[in-house]
Amino acid sequence: MEKYFNTEGICNPRYHYMVPLDDRLSKIRQRYVERGSYFVINRGRQYGKTTTLRALAEYLRSDYIVLSIDFQEIGTAEFQDEAAFCKAFAEVLIKASRNNIKAEDGEGIFEPLIRFLKEIDNFTMRKMFEELSQVCERAPMPIVLMIDEVDSASNYQVFLDFLALLRGYYLNRENTSIFHSVILAGVYDIKNLKLKIRSDREHKYNSPWNIAADFDINMSLSASKIAAMLDEYETDLGTGMDTETVAEEIYQYTSGYPYLVSAICKILDEKLPESERFLVNSPWTREGIREAVKIILRSRLPLFDSMVKQLDIFVDLRGMIQSILYQGEKIVFNPDRKSISIGIMFGFLREKNGQIEIANRIFEMRLLNMLLSDESVKSEMFFYGQNNMNQFITGGKLNMDLVLEKFVIYFTDIYGHNDERFVEAHGRKFFLLYLKPIINGVGNYYIEAQTRDSKRTDVIIDYLGQQFIVELKIWHGNEYHERGEEQLREYLDYYHLEKGYLLSFNFNKKKKPGMREVRIDGKMIVEAVV
Repeated sequence: MEKYFNTEGICNPRYHYMVPLDDRLSKIRQRYVERGSYFVINRGRQYGKTTTLRALAEYLRSDYIVLSIDFQEIGTAEFQDEAAFCKAFAEVLIKASRNNIKAEDGEGIFEPLIRFLKEIDNFTMRKMFEELSQVCERAPMPIVLMIDEVDSASNYQVFLDFLALLRGYYLNRENTSIFHSVILAGVYDIKNLKLKIRSDREHKYNSPWNIAADFDINMSLSASKIAAMLDEYETDLGTGMDTETVAEEIYQYTSGYPYLVSAICKILDEKLPESERFLVNSPWTREGIREAVKIILRSRLPLFDSMVKQLDIFVDLRGMIQSILYQGEKIVFNPDRKSISIGIMFGFLREKNGQIEIANRIFEMRLLNMLLSDESVKSEMFFYGQNNMNQFITGGKLNMDLVLEKFVIYFTDIYGHNDERFVEAHGRKFFLLYLKPIINGVGNYYIEAQTRDSKRTDVIIDYLGQQFIVELKIWHGNEYHERGEEQLREYLDYYHLEKGYLLSFNFNKKKKPGMREVRIDGKMIVEAVV
């Protein structure tokens, strides 16, 4: 059902652009375009940037001449040489004009640029801008220039020269005609391109123009906006879903990342109805969403490929993510810390309440899978889980009691002699390494962000319709332990479960390693102590 769900975002069949854009286009116009701003839309890959530009171009068409181009239309060789770039840019711009201006009008408006293309010996940047100024002066309406994939050209000096002249013309716009507004779109924040428009003594990380407006429009999808799209889908198809519940569950996994929202919806709509598990029951349920997430995590997506690539390049960012996921480290938001600004720019991290966290649950699960796969090659705990995984599955059911019982034995044998600092740093990672081959792609697990800290972590495990909550705790005394039991009981209420698990890493010399059962307010809690 491509008219509803596509890879660019959530598509509304009546308007042919993303549903969430309807209230943002007017904000972009009022805050930026009407004020004649130069600004950059930088978001992570597949965050709806291209969709936004296309919708905005259509939205502005009645009052502006919109020239929308993509720097990927210009070949690598043409970025190597000033003359080749100027010729290519002028041709692409004239091509874009045909989509916005009547043929008879366009020839007159763009005559200076057409003339420039005929001057074979004068393809210079400065000459091109003189002709662009003439084009803007002749135009019957203000011209808005949009450039998509702008960071694909960031390695080339000719691109820096282009931005420098654009900046100069903009600063002098009261005396010389130029584009009314310029919109750049790409993954990289323009400040992180290390552009050297001015000398390094003035600015190490330069903006193309020091008057560029900050783009602060929220492009993620709220649960209510996801629900609005699902309401329309439900009206047309009548699946019987509870749209608010489904929307909230999708949001819990995606935090509104547009591509991930669409990917889940497409799987629910197209793939799962054909699977044996959902031939009778509708996939538009929590169980269906979990199955869709499992499919996404198994897929080789450009979004995930980019994630792996960037973590290989930015080692400090990789280390920060490991600290967040394994140790529950609380990292204070600091925009001047490079690993933080890079992680937020790529969309892997986000700031919340003054601290840094993984941007969404799907990213967290994929990052955990990636990091654990790298470590599994040399992990004894992974080896034990892998070699004994068949004993934990009976009749398609996961025996979580036995999983914890064996973990206590293996962990004590391998790491029982290590000190408190070692176990605090690695204990939870070892449990996840042990659990990974047991679930073996059949199930999913993720770390609950609300409880992730240096003392407590809740791991939520889904296995073929079964759900388990395992609380991992570093022992800090009886009172804290009892409070943890109560917190786990409350969490079981939230998930409508009768049984939960508590894994304690205890450094008390008088501890008794092993398993015991505790009943609290009607809830069964299985405690494992190592």
